[in-house]
Amino acid sequence: MTNKRKIINDPVYDGFLTIEDDIIFDVLSHPFFQRQRRIKQLGFTYLVYPGAMHTRFSHMLGALNLMNRALDVLKVKGIEMTSDEVLGARLAILLHDIGHGPFSHTSEYMIADMHHEDCSLLFMHRLNQQFHGQLSTAIRIFEDSYPKHFLHQLVSSQLDMDRLDYLSRDSFFTGVSEGIVGTDRIINMLNVKNDQLVIDEKGIYSVEKFIISRRLMYWQVYLHKTVIAADNLLLGILRRARQLAGQGISLGIEGQPLNQFLCNHYTMEDFQADPNLLDHFAMLDDSDIDMAVKRWTTHPDNILSTLSDLLINRHLSAIKVSDHPFDELIADTFRTQTELLYNISHDDTRYFVGSGILKNHAYDYNDQEIRVLFKDGTCRDIGEASDQLDRHFLEKQVTKYYIFYPKELR
Repeated sequence: MTNKRKIINDPVYDGFLTIEDDIIFDVLSHPFFQRQRRIKQLGFTYLVYPGAMHTRFSHMLGALNLMNRALDVLKVKGIEMTSDEVLGARLAILLHDIGHGPFSHTSEYMIADMHHEDCSLLFMHRLNQQFHGQLSTAIRIFEDSYPKHFLHQLVSSQLDMDRLDYLSRDSFFTGVSEGIVGTDRIINMLNVKNDQLVIDEKGIYSVEKFIISRRLMYWQVYLHKTVIAADNLLLGILRRARQLAGQGISLGIEGQPLNQFLCNHYTMEDFQADPNLLDHFAMLDDSDIDMAVKRWTTHPDNILSTLSDLLINRHLSAIKVSDHPFDELIADTFRTQTELLYNISHDDTRYFVGSGILKNHAYDYNDQEIRVLFKDGTCRDIGEASDQLDRHFLEKQVTKYYIFYPKELR
């Protein structure tokens, strides 16, 4: 049956996304994709910015919207693409994040020991089987094994449709204006030279703003101290739950998909050996974590119940940030005080006291560089072409160190 033409309103771009391809409508309707409605794009960021409740579903549709615009621009500029390649690029960007687990990046490697892109590829192969090979080109584009490399760059590069959408979308829903970028301008300046995605010379200033905005968004949103505190609290909860499950102690969520993944440590090899694992993983979303943490506030294990209560009631850890690593004596002092505060062993204080590293690297010369196409046909890296961003600024990776500990110890 031919699907009806669908139009979806997207508030970020103040316009409509039109779904014209039957296969895209079918993929959108699939339970694997509908799961993305139940996974927040920014995890615990809503604890800082209450409006940040948007989902992976909306981001993936937004990235598709931008991909449609980019492909139209390139076709107008004479870049040859077949209808199969256009559809493949659309499907590749639509499904690029389908492998995310609950709370997106927060639970990555914790629920299953694999990167979300590897999981996305598993989902894409499964969907390709169900839709009789209609995703084959999309998979090759996603894996960067398709002859036209620029199509992969539209999906995954330092100036791809994924980054353009999440900066605009996350800025919109958090209200952080520093993330606003000239999306339309950048897309209209896209071009292709020697099978490489490039930006026309007139788009230099928009790309400069894009790179600076990305760096600012990392400090103000993605690496916000409160978000980091909440992330570490959830990771502590999941680690404790996994430890208890390994000791044969009931978590009170028997029969639920989350229980299976906490009782077992699955890797990519396990998913490849047992196709049913992917179906079980596809049952997981934010609600599984929310339900479990709420239930664990009354769990007999004092560590698990205390951690869960802290997260449920937003009584998050205090965090100190420094340009230098913290002395181990400082952490040990906090651990000793935490022993007395919660009446727990020194070893168990690791759930309440810990340290980590924050890295903000807006541009990576080791990745696919952003190339600028000049009127004479030559191409230069943005660091050489820009009179605002020199190579030193672009190469600089800002690294900060943090330590978290119970708020009562401040």
